[in-house]
Amino acid sequence: MEGEIYNFIKVWLSVFVCLSYCYTISKKVYKGLSRLLCVLPIVCLFLFLPLDLHSIHLGGTTAFFIAWLANFKLLLFAFGKGPLCSDPSISLGRFVALACLPIKIQQNTPSKPQNTSSKVNPFPLESQNGHSKENPPQKPIEKLKNPPMAHLNGQNKENPTSKKTQEGHISLLNYAVKGVLLAILACLYDYSDRMHPKVLLILYCFHIYFLLEFILAIVATLARVLLGMELEPQFNEPYLSTSLQDFWGKRWNLMVTNMLRITVYNPTRHALVTRGVNKKWAPLIAVFATFIVSGFMHELIFYYLGRVSPTWEVTWFFLLHGLCLVVELVLKTEVFTGGWRWPRLISGPLAIGFVFVTSFWLFFPPFLRFKADVRAFEEYALIGEFLKNVSCALI
Repeated sequence: MEGEIYNFIKVWLSVFVCLSYCYTISKKVYKGLSRLLCVLPIVCLFLFLPLDLHSIHLGGTTAFFIAWLANFKLLLFAFGKGPLCSDPSISLGRFVALACLPIKIQQNTPSKPQNTSSKVNPFPLESQNGHSKENPPQKPIEKLKNPPMAHLNGQNKENPTSKKTQEGHISLLNYAVKGVLLAILACLYDYSDRMHPKVLLILYCFHIYFLLEFILAIVATLARVLLGMELEPQFNEPYLSTSLQDFWGKRWNLMVTNMLRITVYNPTRHALVTRGVNKKWAPLIAVFATFIVSGFMHELIFYYLGRVSPTWEVTWFFLLHGLCLVVELVLKTEVFTGGWRWPRLISGPLAIGFVFVTSFWLFFPPFLRFKADVRAFEEYALIGEFLKNVSCALI
């Protein structure tokens, strides 16, 4: 474990040096082909750096942060787009944090709070004209009885300080409850040999969700404390999803959703429209292309975790979801044109059930094949032993 921590520090020092170089060329090299040529060696290096790490938590998190997020942001940066180019006066610390961490600076628009909900548009297709027949971005937010998102409906505008305090208390309570649930899951794993395999997979689903939310919350907190940045939430209670569009577009890993929209969806849709594809079908093709790229990137992350040849099951998982989402969007715009929708009590379980069933079928088998669960528990045991030794040394 000591060797892994040493490699972890070495990798992130390399990342800092590389991003400092990118920060420097942003002042020296104009956007376009010249900057792309300067950035490409860093992109290639970021694909190889995660290979120095072998643990599930340190290696998997690092691979996601630099091989996926940082590389996508750097490619946008090469052409003067994306979060790294949004502020010309950005400091080095903020540049590095925005480049490699799953954070997005929250845009404050106090003069027009009533339009905030319309700007929360993580799913790409909803940004297009002519889709008012679908659920507009405001409706899912207004219907939610979810206190952390209550600020999106424009209420309590007269007292923003108390509103932020209330949201902070609710967020802390939310994470406290999820922390207790995660601890309960850890206890339940002691009886895994008595559980049905499907029940164990359900527990893994919740474990991954809770773990991801905690990791991203810790990163967001550090960025807020060290850099003073107000950050947008990464998850929006995905278990409340009412459709695949709602799950992938408004609730699950919103930073990745936004990144895929500006790196894959928008360029693909623009290229299709430019080449004469019907504007009604170009967004649907672009949505499917976005899921293809997401599948390949998840396959890459799984390779970093297991170091085994890909079986492409994870890619098929995202291809299936992309195809089903396209079908769902066609039904919403072409068939149910009167605005009719399934009741939430029906559509919600159907959507979440579909995610669970397809995860059991295609997502988890490769995950379990390289014994990610066993290795993760071994890492938990090592961390527990380390903390115990530290506490004994302090006493």
